[in-house]
Amino acid sequence: MASTGATTSMRALPMNLVTGAAAGVVAGIPLGIIMQIRDADPKTMPGVQMIDQVGDLISDPSTGLGWLIHLFNSALFGVVFVLLFSRWLTRRGPAMLLGLLYGVAWWVVGALWIMPAWLGMDAMVFEVGANQWWSLAGHLIYGLLLVVGYMMGRPMLSKSS
Repeated sequence: MASTGATTSMRALPMNLVTGAAAGVVAGIPLGIIMQIRDADPKTMPGVQMIDQVGDLISDPSTGLGWLIHLFNSALFGVVFVLLFSRWLTRRGPAMLLGLLYGVAWWVVGALWIMPAWLGMDAMVFEVGANQWWSLAGHLIYGLLLVVGYMMGRPMLSKSS
């Protein structure tokens, strides 16, 4: 009988990951909107939105490609969140705190470090100005919505089994 429980939990894992990916995409939309309306750097790149710079990570600055990359990353990071933390997502308060911390972690790692370094903007690595504060707000919203989406979607998994 132990194998039946293990099989059931193994089947639940992919559905948890799908729920995490879906929650990640939904959670990524407000952050994407913030990046869509904010100039990347009003002094040196007027009229270039932050979302365009996301497209520049693999090609040229592009709004459409920026959104595609951003939403892919949002889904991927939702899956990573579920893989790492799903066992602690049973109580709303601690889960929300975990989501906020996850948002801050991706703000530091992604927005303050990886993105400027990848784009060759070494002077902007770990620089915090107006756009970075907007980015932090977006990443906090992402973390909260990721938790809410996952916690709302998880009960639906048990109904489909």
